[in-house]
Amino acid sequence: MLKRTHNCGQLRLVDTGKKVTLGGWVHSYRDHGNLVFIDLRDREGLTQLVFNPETQPEVHKLARTVRHEWVIAAKGVVQPRGQGMANPKLPTGEIEVSVQQLEILNVSKTPPFEMDNAEKTSEELRLASRYIDLRRPGMQQKLHTRHRVTTVVRDYFNRLGFWEIETPMLAKSTPEGARDFLVPSRLHKNCFYALPQSPQLFKQILMVSGIDKYFQIVRCFRDEDPRADRQAEFTQIDVEMSFVDSNDVIGVHENLIARIWKRILDADVAAPMRRISYKDAMADYGTDRPDLRFDMKLKNISDIAKQSTFKVFTTVIEKGGIVKGLCTPGEKYSRSDIEKTLTNFVGDYGAKGLAWCKAKKENDKLSPAGGIAKFFSPESQQQIIERFEAKDGDLLLFIADNERAANKALAPLRCKLARDLKLYDQRRFEFIWVVDFPLFEWNEHTKCYDSLHHPFTSPVEDDLDKLETDPANIRSQAYDVVVNGSEIGGGSIRIHDSKVQQKVFNLLNISTEQAQQRFGFFLKALEYGAPPHGGIAFGLDRIVMLLTGTDNIRDVIAFPKTQRGQCLLTDAPSEVDQKQLDELNLRTQRHLRAIEPKTDKQ
Repeated sequence: MLKRTHNCGQLRLVDTGKKVTLGGWVHSYRDHGNLVFIDLRDREGLTQLVFNPETQPEVHKLARTVRHEWVIAAKGVVQPRGQGMANPKLPTGEIEVSVQQLEILNVSKTPPFEMDNAEKTSEELRLASRYIDLRRPGMQQKLHTRHRVTTVVRDYFNRLGFWEIETPMLAKSTPEGARDFLVPSRLHKNCFYALPQSPQLFKQILMVSGIDKYFQIVRCFRDEDPRADRQAEFTQIDVEMSFVDSNDVIGVHENLIARIWKRILDADVAAPMRRISYKDAMADYGTDRPDLRFDMKLKNISDIAKQSTFKVFTTVIEKGGIVKGLCTPGEKYSRSDIEKTLTNFVGDYGAKGLAWCKAKKENDKLSPAGGIAKFFSPESQQQIIERFEAKDGDLLLFIADNERAANKALAPLRCKLARDLKLYDQRRFEFIWVVDFPLFEWNEHTKCYDSLHHPFTSPVEDDLDKLETDPANIRSQAYDVVVNGSEIGGGSIRIHDSKVQQKVFNLLNISTEQAQQRFGFFLKALEYGAPPHGGIAFGLDRIVMLLTGTDNIRDVIAFPKTQRGQCLLTDAPSEVDQKQLDELNLRTQRHLRAIEPKTDKQ
């Protein structure tokens, strides 16, 4: 077999005259009757091969039998391309290899789709033939970017003295938030392991163990419905540090982010990054992951709206709700666009309606016009214009509802308007830390508190006394890093005092018995000299999505699952032999129905 000496993206004009051997896949084939040209591809690029019947008639004859995606090796001499034949789009575009020897290493069936038109092919077909899909240069570039990111991460943490330590894949089920993936034990009948939703408890135990600084690039599992930016099986950059406060953790990791963006995109990210409180983020943007590439802050006009004669507004306010809105350039939107397209859009997020008016200048005076403007007095109209700092032609949009519902609809509407109106540069990255999250949020269904992050998040020290008196207003030492409206990482300073941990469990309606059953091993560890500690976890998949410009998480995972959690390549999940189930002492519902005794009525 011919052994390659160079890859297909390596040769340049300076290599003219060299004898080389290349190996790869036939990307394209052109038979000009006399000369035959083949573009040979490997993961590093393309090189043009040329076959001349006058100099190598047998090799030329063999080349004419080759087809797309066959694997070949070719030995020849590097030469400049003919006058005017250079391809400036290729790094190897100024040269070609005149082939003297050709070896067909393997043939290929006709691929199920054309790689050059793969974007027009259904994702299901591409996932089922992932080995073809991953040959595409664009897909390989994404996987290479992922490799480069993990290399930067490992190098960065190693230089700072962090140790990379693996934590178990088979662990105890600690139901919290998302559903666990359960794994039955053969040796312990009727018992189950759980695949980790994160290494949270293990990495805290490592801090109790004196490891001081830990990181891990780790697979995590959550049995929840997949979506465009989420998979049930995903990867975290997981970090924990001892004897630190939130500023220490944030400082280390915004420098990591800056390094990743510089190494991968040669983009400068300023550190320290801007910070915003959770309270301000929700008030100004309706979400705790705001996109700050553009302005368009939300404004609460309840104080103005309650003076109006618009019953939709006044009724909501009387019931404890709010009227909140935004201001955007309005030239693009007709009344029909507003009342159909935009109203339907917010309806998908639960909004019951969308009120509007436009800022219009008449006689050198700017006032709201159209829509609901008639329900406001001249004085109130001017207050609205001033609050939104509206300009002539601007569109004002309002939602009346409880605060949570209003934010839920206005936040995506804000992003849609900015996207439609091209109010920002898509190549720009705007980073922000969201801090001072509430420790708890009230659950109307269960009538008790839930953790906004997780139950091991430490309260702000100044708010510790509120654990007894005012839990709704306790701030946590939690922090999320957001870029362009996408949360890429989040963490917190942890509770290291077992007494504080028990108070938090009490407020979460987790009894002492339940806490011991779920987290007993961890609570015991806290009793043996736990240091102050904190950490963070980044979504590696989301980071690579941003760096490669895709909005589909499956593009940056080698072997992803579909929206229904299936692997179309391997046909997983699949049924297993009854013998395997018997070893695990398991029965499926279908099996139980098959062995149920039939009654007379059946």
